[in-house]
Amino acid sequence: MAWRTNLACLIKAGGRWRWLPVPEHSFLPPALTNICCRRKSTAPEKIVASVVFDTNGKEPGNALDKLVFDTNGKESGDALDKLFSREQQASILHVLNTASSQELEAFRLLRGRKSVNIVEHRKKFGPFQSLESLIDVPLIQYKTAVQVCNSILCPESGRKKRSQEKWLLGKFIKPAVQRERLKAVNSIVSIVFGTRRIAWAHLDRKLTVLDWQQAECWKLTNKTYPSSIYLEEISSVISKIPEADLYILEKSGLSIQNTTLFPILLHFLITEAMLYALLNKTFAEDGQHRVLSMNRNAVGKHFDLMIGDTRTSGRELVKQFLSESVLKKEPRVFFPQDRVVRYRQKILKASHHIEELYDSLLQAVAFYEFVFGRGSELKC
Repeated sequence: MAWRTNLACLIKAGGRWRWLPVPEHSFLPPALTNICCRRKSTAPEKIVASVVFDTNGKEPGNALDKLVFDTNGKESGDALDKLFSREQQASILHVLNTASSQELEAFRLLRGRKSVNIVEHRKKFGPFQSLESLIDVPLIQYKTAVQVCNSILCPESGRKKRSQEKWLLGKFIKPAVQRERLKAVNSIVSIVFGTRRIAWAHLDRKLTVLDWQQAECWKLTNKTYPSSIYLEEISSVISKIPEADLYILEKSGLSIQNTTLFPILLHFLITEAMLYALLNKTFAEDGQHRVLSMNRNAVGKHFDLMIGDTRTSGRELVKQFLSESVLKKEPRVFFPQDRVVRYRQKILKASHHIEELYDSLLQAVAFYEFVFGRGSELKC
């Protein structure tokens, strides 16, 4: 039997589709023979599939929006333009062609590298001429592009932003406290402790500094202190700390996996536990937490003090707050005029020995700005 060498038949064998020769006088029915003996084309085929369905799952007769797939099963970009009207396309393209990377990060799914890629693609290839060209941007596929376009047309509502703010508070301020209660506080005391001293900053809701000082305590050595020493030292410090609605403790970011830092970590944990217990003595009376903890690195990110995973000194930022309190009509932090000179002299005299003092003030300011949304926005 003669075989036609330029023809092939597609059959499924072993779970895969294979092309096999077909005899000139095939025993297959004429309709199936025509299908199997069709010459394979090298041009990509396109299959049009509707994406509009009614409530019964059927495609309505007037469906206009179409998705176009190539031979690899991926959506073609020109389907993206068909999902939006000309006016909507113009609005989206205006944002994509004019917004900076920082402005693009305000939209859903464009935070991080995607916004930078859009700007770089725009500089390299020119303004976007159609929505389908958005798929050419690295990290943006068809599904992501549709969501990006929708988020540009319909920005996040205030409700979603409030949910995000609530999530940020719950992530960086522990234990979880209702935002309404945090907004109702009249004053807080921010407490930061190190290996030798404990510092605190007492600020009211207008960011006025009511009290700001530190106390020298123990000197950490290789020996272990009994709990009675901690109780005596910390009780003495608490007697000097003013009354407030809430007390905010700094939560250290030390890792327990570093065994060389274990004595310091143990010291921090004991100090934190005793401060929490002694300051939270009224918890049983009304069932409300009075002592909260705040993530140290979250405060560092809020003020751009992070280099990688390491937080740098806040000395220059505190000096700036002091200067603004004198020079500006509405400074970020209000210092009493009779204390500004004394605080500045202390910073200049002992600049490298009062890091806890700087941190206690910055933590208090960050707390209020997290709660009320003032100043710089938190960077995640």
